[in-house]
Amino acid sequence: MKSYRADENNTRTKSIVVLRLAKSGAFGYPIDMLSVFIEAGSDAGQLAQSLASLVPGAVEGLVREVLVIEDGLGPDGRKVADHAGCRLVANAELPSVLPQAKGDWLMLIEPGARLLPGWIEALGEHIADVERGVASPEAARFSPSRLDRLPFLQRVRQRRGPLADGLVLRKSQALGLVKRQPSLNAMARGLATSRLRAEIRPPVAARQR
Repeated sequence: MKSYRADENNTRTKSIVVLRLAKSGAFGYPIDMLSVFIEAGSDAGQLAQSLASLVPGAVEGLVREVLVIEDGLGPDGRKVADHAGCRLVANAELPSVLPQAKGDWLMLIEPGARLLPGWIEALGEHIADVERGVASPEAARFSPSRLDRLPFLQRVRQRRGPLADGLVLRKSQALGLVKRQPSLNAMARGLATSRLRAEIRPPVAARQR
């Protein structure tokens, strides 16, 4: 099993290449396409897992920046975020930070969540459909991974947070939400969304409950 230190070093190495490519606007995506916000939590290993799953999106030029909500984040988590080139912000700063986000679209995910292969294409298709006016609602969530689906009765009893399947929405919509609900979880709660065909895996701790 890989240690957290190994994951941290791997993330740091990848991020050097990723940031160069993303800033150049390589591979055909607009340079200001997507800003990612992560509720960091206290587990540095989970944060590293989430960041690693975002690397392909940055290489493809889809992910423009990653912002980590630092509330509850420990020293190890801060090192992971710093090495990956993330910006640290406090929950209380969201109303002032969101207007400065570089992406026209925002992705919100919880710590430890991992996007599975195919998410770049699925998200790109959804955004293109929205721009053509053929996707409604415009905001979207990923599909729960088939690897983690529970029997029906367990799914009924399971308590899932509002960011369990992530959330992708226009920056303009997020600006309206954050004025009334200044936290990522509050912004995602009860929001009407489309379902992306790409899958997301929950944090390891959540899968073991």
